Parts: sequence; structure tokens; C-alpha cells
Amino acid sequence: MPRGQAVLDGLVRLLDLEQLEVNLFRGVSPPQSPTRVFGGQVAGQALVAAGRTVPTDREVHSLHAYFIRPGDPTVPIVYEAERVRDGRSFTTRRVLAIQHGEAIFSLSASFQLPQQGLEHTEPGPQDVPGPLTLPDLGERVAAGRGAGWMSEIPRPLDIRFVDEPVWSQDRTEASEGPTRLWIRADGSLPDDKLLHVCLLTYASDLALLGSVLARHDRPEKPMQLASLDHAMWFHRPFRADDWLLYTCYSPTASGSRGLATGRFTAEDGTLVATTVQEGLVRVPRA
Repeated sequence: MPRGQAVLDGLVRLLDLEQLEVNLFRGVSPPQSPTRVFGGQVAGQALVAAGRTVPTDREVHSLHAYFIRPGDPTVPIVYEAERVRDGRSFTTRRVLAIQHGEAIFSLSASFQLPQQGLEHTEPGPQDVPGPLTLPDLGERVAAGRGAGWMSEIPRPLDIRFVDEPVWSQDRTEASEGPTRLWIRADGSLPDDKLLHVCLLTYASDLALLGSVLARHDRPEKPMQLASLDHAMWFHRPFRADDWLLYTCYSPTASGSRGLATGRFTAEDGTLVATTVQEGLVRVPRA
């Protein structure tokens, strides 16, 4: 499938919402889409809508979101932003994504004026192969290893798996360890901090829920998977066109739901973002 700067530019345009009115925006889905809107897309677009109502000197530090209904990729999505609070240091926004007159997604986001304070970070993962030593998705396909559903759509991101993903035929048994992958925008991005955060939000939904399945043997029939809620915290500045190690792990699953946690770490080991998601993980009926 197509990849590189032209495809990345297409994703940037996808995140550049049309403003319809004050606090009202419209986004679309790419021509090549799954049967429902990709969760990372609607989360990234909703965060753009929130950020467009906030002074540029305030940066996103957290978001909390719920996936309410499957999105229809054949029609536009309207994003309605609510200006909840504008404080001296923090700004709060709520965004509702609407299709066919119904809410499909809701997001709350908080923005902060940059401030000085305590600084520490946990050590980065050790003994992880560098991204350039690993095959990209296209090389995996050429080698007959497959790229799952991502082989069917254009790829604006360069993704290199450290551990075998759950859809790989080479993954034969359950693993107690995390699922790790290197990820970056497949090209250059402009110096727009909000864009880098929104693009990482888009990317965060790609492999997170798969870490729930990684804790179990391969099912005989396809599982029903769907994101239910999603939260992210952005700890320090980063560039989404630099390599970031995404470490995904599921601590628990029950009641047809699985919890997954993710950490984005820069190449120097600095933790730049944390994400948590709960998703529907439904075993097919016999």
C-alpha cells in the first residue's frame, strides 16, 4: 500500500478540520477506510477541535474519551466543542462527535500554560532492538509475515514491531510480556505542537487493545474487538516524526472487557506519554 510523505500529508489534511461556526467543526474519513471509523482518527480529530478553541500558548496535557457508537466512514463527522473553563494556568474543553444526529464519541481535554516544576522519569525499556534493525510493515509483507489489517490501507506511519503482533502467524502462544513497537510519522511534520500531539493520539489506538489478546493463545475464531474508552497523558514535548517506542501491556481482562496500558518512550529513554484503554473483547459464540 502507499506510504511515505504523500500519505503522511494526507493524514495531516485529515486532521485539519473545517470550521463551520464558532466551536463547530467538520471532519471526514479517508477514502480507504474499514467498515467503521478508526478510533484513533475520531480521537485525533476531536482533540484538534478542542485545540482550535484554546490559546496557542497552552499545550495539551491530558484527554479522557468514550467511544459511544461505531462511526460511519462514508459521511462527515461534526465536532461540537464546549468551552468549559479558561483559568490562569489550565483550560478545559469538551467535544462531542456527531453523525446522523447522534453522538458517536465524547472527549474531555485539559490544556496547561507551560510551567517549571519537579522533573523525573522512569528508566526506559532495556535491551530493545533499535527501529532501523527491524523490518517495516512492507518488509514484513514481502517476507510473507503479513501486516494484519494495516496491510489493506495506506500507511502514514512507519511501524516496526519488536514483538510479534497478535495477528502474526508467527505468534504461536500466549505471552506474559508486553507488545512493543517502534513508531513514527513516515515523513516530516511542521512545527505545530498540537499536530504532533493529535497525531500521537491517532497512533495510540493502533496496537493497544491487541495487548489484551497477546496474553492468551490464538483463538480459533476472530474475536470481536472495540474500543470503549481511552485516556492519555502527555508528560513532555516530543516530535511525532521522531522514533518513539510504544510499550503496550494488559494487566487484566474480565466481563468481555480488557484493560490495556501503553507508554511512549523516546529513543533516549525519556517517557513522553502514557495511555490507558478499556475495550470490548468478546469471545465468539460456539
